[in-house]
Amino acid sequence: MRRLPQDEPGEPDSRSAFRYLVWIVRGQLGLIAGGVTFGVLWMVSQALVPAAIGGGVDALARHDRGGLLRAGTAVLGLGAATAFTGIMRHRFAVSNFLSAGFRTVQVTARQATRLGAALQKRVAAGEVVSIGTTDFDHIGYSIDVTARASGSVVAIVVVTALLLRVSVPLGLVVVLGVPVLVVVVGVLLRPLHQRRRHQRELSGELTGRAADIVAGLRVLRGVGGEQEFSRRYRVESQRVRFAGVRVARVEATLEAAQILLPGCFIALVTWLGARFAVSGRISPGELVAFYAYAAFLIGPLRTLTEFAQKLTRGLVAAGRVVAVLRVEPDFPETAASVPVQEGDLDDPDSGLLVQEHRLTAVAAVRPQDAAAIAERLALLDPASNVRVRGVPLKAMALEEVRRRILLADNDATLFRGPLRDEVGAGDTLADAAAVDIVEALPDGLDTEIAERGRDFSGGQQQRLRLARALALDPPVLVLVEPTSAVDAHTEARIAERLPQRRKGRTTVVCTTSPLLLDRADTVAFVDADGRVAATGPHRELLDSCPAYAATVTRGEG
Repeated sequence: MRRLPQDEPGEPDSRSAFRYLVWIVRGQLGLIAGGVTFGVLWMVSQALVPAAIGGGVDALARHDRGGLLRAGTAVLGLGAATAFTGIMRHRFAVSNFLSAGFRTVQVTARQATRLGAALQKRVAAGEVVSIGTTDFDHIGYSIDVTARASGSVVAIVVVTALLLRVSVPLGLVVVLGVPVLVVVVGVLLRPLHQRRRHQRELSGELTGRAADIVAGLRVLRGVGGEQEFSRRYRVESQRVRFAGVRVARVEATLEAAQILLPGCFIALVTWLGARFAVSGRISPGELVAFYAYAAFLIGPLRTLTEFAQKLTRGLVAAGRVVAVLRVEPDFPETAASVPVQEGDLDDPDSGLLVQEHRLTAVAAVRPQDAAAIAERLALLDPASNVRVRGVPLKAMALEEVRRRILLADNDATLFRGPLRDEVGAGDTLADAAAVDIVEALPDGLDTEIAERGRDFSGGQQQRLRLARALALDPPVLVLVEPTSAVDAHTEARIAERLPQRRKGRTTVVCTTSPLLLDRADTVAFVDADGRVAATGPHRELLDSCPAYAATVTRGEG
């Protein structure tokens, strides 16, 4: 069995949609060559059948048993060849379809990984989803149809040669008629391409809107915004529907042209052939062959039109893929990257110093300031100036930074699949106060969880995300409000166990929870200007810094 797709897809050519499809073709040239070879043999074997049948008719009219036997044998042989080459052509076509589609998914997924947090900021969720669904098909079909299209071109050439050998006028009708049909169809392709591209853009935006609504449904209900977003979705869906109708109009015209124009062409060839037969310029067998040729040509002509349609769709889809591939990551990797240093983390923008192997808490007057500090420490902010022993994080090998520093916030997603894949063996569940969640599941850690963990409440999701982060056990862990959705009893258990779990590791917790702050080795208080105004143990800051006390006690007492 052939392994699809390849383990390493290579670097795609993202200069244009056409160049991207050419890159796809180069990457699977052997498969395409095999498909084209069998596609040509398949079509040519069919194109020769009318000649064999016509020869049989003439042999029958002459009472030539030998000629009739030879004609029958030729039809049988051509039928067998058509069956075999058709099977092989289809096998190569499916392989080409899957290879092209999966290579597209591979390079898109790899680009999404490279972009990291920048993906959500620069590319709509609907665009990425559409690449893995509709664009996958369109790009695959644009490559798959090449075998039949190549066979159609060769078959038309063969039929034309056969017709010219029997009758020059009829051959010329085919030679001149086929290009005319292709030109007429080509006129319709340009508006189809433009309308399909517009409809594809609107569809991607609508998919992104739907994903946002589903993800924030509880919030929308809580603030009474569900109806407003539903109204907006209806309006945008109608725009997509109208764009789809405009595409369908052109497609309907194209489909009608595929039937009408070849039909008129067949009628013309048959009429001319009948007149030539009556005048004695061609034999009855040749007349039968001419009619069969005319009927046969419908297939190749429609295949060429189908090729043009699928290529148009493939170019539109490739354009969307190229748009994603062109997005530059916030932190492009450079050859000048230096090895990651170990030591204290220094954030000059806030004045925060995170001591190595200690638990540091960051309590900020404004939560967004704490979140910004966390992003700088984890090198998720392009403007980060965080240093380790005087060396900027941005100058270090990005992959190693990502391996050593983990940011876990409440935007992190729980992925669909067995819970064991999320939290490992589950030895960190107790530290995250999440044992009761697993015990309530029918299959424990082997329970299949829904996408984004929608089967769990907000507090349960938060505890499972914390268990996952602790299971990864990174050298540096940055937690943002890890207990904001749990009750005080659960928060107390987490606050008690977290320092023990992270002992000997560097941990930063952005929180204003007194329970967590009291367990930290050092607390850094960030004022309304986003700067560290005071540092020290929690209880000392309560006595020495009134602003800190007001922040963490929320003005109580």
